[in-house]
Amino acid sequence: MPLTNDQILTIDIHTHILPEHIPNFKKRFGYGGFIHLDHHKTGCARMMMDNKFFREIQCNCWDPKQRITESDEQNVHVQVLSTVPVLFAYWAKPKDTLEVSKVINDHIAGIVQKYPKRFVGLGTLPMQDPDLAIQELRRCMKIGLRGVEIGSHINDWNLSNPNLFPFFQEAEKLGAAIFVHPWDMMGQKKMPEYWLPWLVGMPAETSLAICSMIFGGIFERLPNLKVAFAHGGGSFPATIGRIEHGFNVRPDLCAVDNPINPKNYLGKFFFDSLVHDKNMLKYLVDLVGANRIALGTDYPFPLGELQPGKLIKETFTDFKTKEALLHGSALEWLSLDKSNFI
Repeated sequence: MPLTNDQILTIDIHTHILPEHIPNFKKRFGYGGFIHLDHHKTGCARMMMDNKFFREIQCNCWDPKQRITESDEQNVHVQVLSTVPVLFAYWAKPKDTLEVSKVINDHIAGIVQKYPKRFVGLGTLPMQDPDLAIQELRRCMKIGLRGVEIGSHINDWNLSNPNLFPFFQEAEKLGAAIFVHPWDMMGQKKMPEYWLPWLVGMPAETSLAICSMIFGGIFERLPNLKVAFAHGGGSFPATIGRIEHGFNVRPDLCAVDNPINPKNYLGKFFFDSLVHDKNMLKYLVDLVGANRIALGTDYPFPLGELQPGKLIKETFTDFKTKEALLHGSALEWLSLDKSNFI
């Protein structure tokens, strides 16, 4: 869809996709827990974990042509593709997760290769084995992906775990963008009702990831690492005052691995704009700057922004702010130029 004179290039950094036909990994590996699709009617499928129903999805979750049609209708020029977090498979044997990752990554890379002006790709990795993760990260960059999506924690490891640092080092070296998405939410057994894992657990997971990377010294040691966090940073932006205060009054507990005030890292990483509230979006811009917030919608899922860019356009009127939010921050995070898409 070519830009018109009154349009601003619009890049959505937070969209999910999966292959239309996922291999039978349970049969291949000899144990269960993997996602497969039950195409029970045309243009519609059930995501199944073995025999357990997870989510109903439509063809826009796998069909790039349908995504382009809907993007045109929504005035979105570019989507950044990443897998659905339930497909991370960090719990599986590392060599099997590597095989799952390769299937997903090759699928996304193929779409990007076919529609290079409409899609940018992020891979997934066997993060439970950092050596294999680094190996697949290098391959992702070679096949045309711009970085990777990772979870807010890796099984029992928070993102500050020393085992993960070599991966972050390699990502910085390669210039790979990292998108951190919450998954396997904390406290799920205490939140069986009201969809609370998605409403309460997800924001907490993202704050856990950000605090772990700050207090663990990841951003201090790797100043050129390009990380974006989903859902406007979750509960982190609203609690940064409390986090800083805790750092000041209990440095014996908080400053163990990094003596730098957490607020010093505001503006050192990116958020997407998926906050569903004008006042919160204004606060985020005041907190970190429009050049650190990028449009993200969680397309094609219902908890996302159903009219991409509407919140940004209704909240801000000045051109520079809208330009930064709709594509400028995304291009910087992805190490791309506007000319790649026009």
